[in-house]
Amino acid sequence: MSAAIALRRDAKALAQRVAWQDWDGAAASLDACGHAILPGLLDEPECRAIAALYDRPDGFRSRVVMARHGFGSGEYRYFAYPLPATVAMLRSTVYPQLAPIANRWNEAMGIDVRYPGAHEDFLRRCHEAGQSRPTPLLLRYDAGDYNCLHQDLYGEHVFPLQMAVLLSQPGVDFEGGEFVLTEQRPRMQSRADVVPLRRGDAVVFAVHHRPVAGTRGTYRVNLRHGVSRVRSGRRHTLGVVFHDAL
Repeated sequence: MSAAIALRRDAKALAQRVAWQDWDGAAASLDACGHAILPGLLDEPECRAIAALYDRPDGFRSRVVMARHGFGSGEYRYFAYPLPATVAMLRSTVYPQLAPIANRWNEAMGIDVRYPGAHEDFLRRCHEAGQSRPTPLLLRYDAGDYNCLHQDLYGEHVFPLQMAVLLSQPGVDFEGGEFVLTEQRPRMQSRADVVPLRRGDAVVFAVHHRPVAGTRGTYRVNLRHGVSRVRSGRRHTLGVVFHDAL
């Protein structure tokens, strides 16, 4: 089998896995708690192949050592354009599933911004505003590393949902290192949620706000995400942000 044929078959399988996700269930989960798990979005060979990219000298635009910036401990690298085929396909095929949810959320929160149905059209909006640097990233944590709670905002144009795919197997490749979300509601204490993931699972979550229905109407809650301390081993994650950066 030629490499080109294998690539086409892999791309078709990935597109089917995206299409076969329970998107109605994902929308309900996002509405209820601000995140949704997409089980088995990538298979093990795809996870290993993407994680192995981390040590390559090319294909990235920058490397961030988190401790230097007070972001936590560990490091990550932003991919350069053109993105790896799997990453590009995830971005372009998952976005159309999320755009209706993002539009519905903005309407509920009284935000005028609406998102086009195709990711390339949204990226064009970002690039015309000067946000042209790609934001998908590959993160690597070793024992003792963690990621402080944060929000991935890179400019004026922000798509309100993003995705992280766990590339390593908990309990085998690493211990600890749970994906954590916190939610701050007005006049209430912050609430934390630990999201259980297996290798290849993705979690879609709110970048910074989501609507919540209250007794006096809909209000915005503020979300942050991070990773708890890795107890042992090595953990790789693929981050898929749908807006580009300044």
